[in-house]
Amino acid sequence: MRKNTSGPRFRALLEAANISTTDFAKFWGTEAQNVHNWYTRGVPAYRMEEVSRLLSVNSDWLKTGEGVKDIPRLHAPASNGDTFDAQAIRGVYTVVNPSDIDLSFFKEAPIANGGGKTEVILDPDQSIRLPRAHLDQLDIKHANAICAHMIGNSMAERIEDGSIVAIDRGLTQVVDGEIYAVEHEGMLRIKYLHRMPGNGLRMRSHNSAEYPDEVFRPAQIEEQRIHILGWVFWWSTLGKRRPVVPFL
Repeated sequence: MRKNTSGPRFRALLEAANISTTDFAKFWGTEAQNVHNWYTRGVPAYRMEEVSRLLSVNSDWLKTGEGVKDIPRLHAPASNGDTFDAQAIRGVYTVVNPSDIDLSFFKEAPIANGGGKTEVILDPDQSIRLPRAHLDQLDIKHANAICAHMIGNSMAERIEDGSIVAIDRGLTQVVDGEIYAVEHEGMLRIKYLHRMPGNGLRMRSHNSAEYPDEVFRPAQIEEQRIHILGWVFWWSTLGKRRPVVPFL
């Protein structure tokens, strides 16, 4: 396994962009000391992709210093003559036709030899199409849109178990009461989020009778690897049962 030596490169990128440790920590929703620790320890593996995307560099280069620095891009002309950029990282999309966007699926999956631990990864066997106009209306960059399945009944009756949710990875700043996809120690969770004093975070389920609120202090957010994947802007709702046809 290649060693994570991203610390100096991460620091140099912030300095080149004139971003202070405090400003980056505030934007990220964590303590400045945590970001400062990354200068020596390196960017945590579970945040490498998101930090790389935010700083517009290749995640392999940030981690090891090897390979190309800039993010590879694909330039695919659509049938109407438009040209779209597709970043070769999380959130890759393809243009199906001028009015549809094909979004990638992500899923929670076991880590090999991880002792039952999971992680959120790309599912290459699934995708879903959404109207391009829907994303444009919400000012969502097409490359930032991904999909996942709702697992469990914590958001019932609003988002049923098994429903598909669409996520805007470009909006990770918490707006109180909005629904977000969260990676929590490798678990994919869909929750209402609320800010708490001192950079804390409250997770709230729609099915609050079975799932009480969860409150996390900044240190717990870091320790438990709570990472906001993005804002949930669309979901499908599956029927609970197939109706019985009478008189057959």
